[in-house]
Amino acid sequence: MHSLIPLLRPDRRQPLHLPVHGRGRALPPALKRLLRQAPGSWDLPELPEIGGPLESEGAVAESQAQLASLLGVAGCWFGVNGATGLLQAALSALAGPGQAVLLPRNAHRSLIAACVMGGIRPVFLPVPFLSDRGHPGAMSEPCLEQALMALPSIPEAIVAAVLVHPTYHGYASDPTPLIAALHRRGLPVLVDEAHGTHFAFSGGEDLPRSSLHAGADLIVHSLHKSAPGLGQTAVLWLQGMRVSSEAVQASLLRFQTSSPSALLLASCEATLHWMLTSSWERLLQRRLKEAHQIAARLRAAGLPLRSSDDPLRLILVTAEQGMSGLDADAWFMQRGLIAELPEPLCLTFCFGLASQRGLAQRMQQLWRRLQLSQPRSEPLEPLLVPPLETSSTPELLPALAVRAPACELSLQDSGGRIAAEMICPYPPGIPLLIPGERIESDRLEWLLNQHQRWPELVPGKVKVLAEEPQVQLG
Repeated sequence: MHSLIPLLRPDRRQPLHLPVHGRGRALPPALKRLLRQAPGSWDLPELPEIGGPLESEGAVAESQAQLASLLGVAGCWFGVNGATGLLQAALSALAGPGQAVLLPRNAHRSLIAACVMGGIRPVFLPVPFLSDRGHPGAMSEPCLEQALMALPSIPEAIVAAVLVHPTYHGYASDPTPLIAALHRRGLPVLVDEAHGTHFAFSGGEDLPRSSLHAGADLIVHSLHKSAPGLGQTAVLWLQGMRVSSEAVQASLLRFQTSSPSALLLASCEATLHWMLTSSWERLLQRRLKEAHQIAARLRAAGLPLRSSDDPLRLILVTAEQGMSGLDADAWFMQRGLIAELPEPLCLTFCFGLASQRGLAQRMQQLWRRLQLSQPRSEPLEPLLVPPLETSSTPELLPALAVRAPACELSLQDSGGRIAAEMICPYPPGIPLLIPGERIESDRLEWLLNQHQRWPELVPGKVKVLAEEPQVQLG
C-alpha cells in the first residue's frame, strides 16, 4: 500500500506532464517566495483583507478587477476547482432546464456533467478524427458551418455554444471565424481554452490566436495545464454584452466552494500578473525555441513524431513501431521519463515551462533501447473512425438517463440500448458515450474496438436503461 506523502517528495524522474511548472521549477517567482515561508502560514480563511472570488472587497476582488482592466475585459474570476468548476459555472450561466447548447464532440466530461446537473440538452458538433494517431483534431470553419446546416430537430431552443481551443494535444485553428459564425446565429460563445492559456499571454510569439482576442464571450483558462500556476487553479474571463456579469456571479455562487484556498487564490494572482511581465515573455520564448530544437533533433533521429499547433506538445506515434502508447508509457516511466497522455496509438509529452536540457539525447537513447527490447512487428492498424460525423443529440436527456432505473450489461450485449452512464477515459476526459445516447450497431463496433485497444480505461461493461423510455426525442 502506498502512502501519499512520500510520493509528493522530489524524485529524479523527468516530468513531461502537467502541471507545466515542472514540479516547481517554473512557478512564478512571487509564489516560490511564498512557499518558502513557514509551512501552513498561507492556509487562511476568507479574512476581510483577503476576501474571495465572489466578494466585493478584499485583495482578491481588487486583483480580479485590476486584471480585468489590464486585459481589457468586463470580468475576471479566480477558480480553485480547476477549469472544471469554472466551465460548469459558465455553462450554467448560459443555459438551464428546457434549453440546449452546442458542444463539440471532444468537449470535456465536466461540460457533460453540467448538462446533467442543469437539465440541459447537449447538441454535439462533429470534429475531425485523426485515425493515424487515434484522437480528435481541431474544428475548422467549414466543418462548423456544415454542422450548423444539419442540426437535429429538437424541442428545446439552442441558447449558447461551446468551443474547445486548443485540443488536449495542442491542435488549433483560428477561433475568430468560428466565434463569428456562432454570433451570427445569436449564440453567446464559451471557449474551453484550458490548454491554451499561454496563447493569450504570448507577447507576439508564434502561437495560435487566443479566443480572448477573437471575441469569445466567456473564456476559461487553466492556470496549471498551460500556465505556471499550482494544480487546481483557473480563471474565467467575461467580455462583450451577450452575457451579464450578474448571471455569471450567480452561477459561480452555486458551484464555487465557500472556503477557497488562500494559497490557490494567491497562485492565481501571482501567475496571471507574472504572465503580463517581460520576464514571462522571455521565459516563454526560451521554452518555445527549446521545444522546436528538441522536436527537430528527434525527427532527424527518426522518431515517429506528429506536428501539433502548440510546440510545447510532442506527439510520438508508437503505433508505427508496432507498439501501443500505453505499453510504451509503462516502459518509459520505469526508466524515469513520465509522459502526459498514453493512448492506443501514441504517447503525448508536455514539455512544460521548465527547461528540458538534455531531453533530446535522452529520448533518442531510450527510444533506441525500446526498439531493441521489442520484437519486430508490423505497424498497428489505425483506430476505427468514430461514427460521429454529423451533428447529433442524445435520444434521452442526460439528466433523465442518469436517474432512470438501469442495469449493467457487457459492452457486447449493449447494442440497441440507451446508455445510463458515461464512458470516458481520463485523461483526456473526452466522453466516448454519454448518458441518453443509444448504442447503435456502428457505435457498438467502435466502442468494442476502443475497449480492445484500451482495456484499462474503456470498460467491458456499461450501464444501460432497464426499460425503454416512455417519451423519446422525435
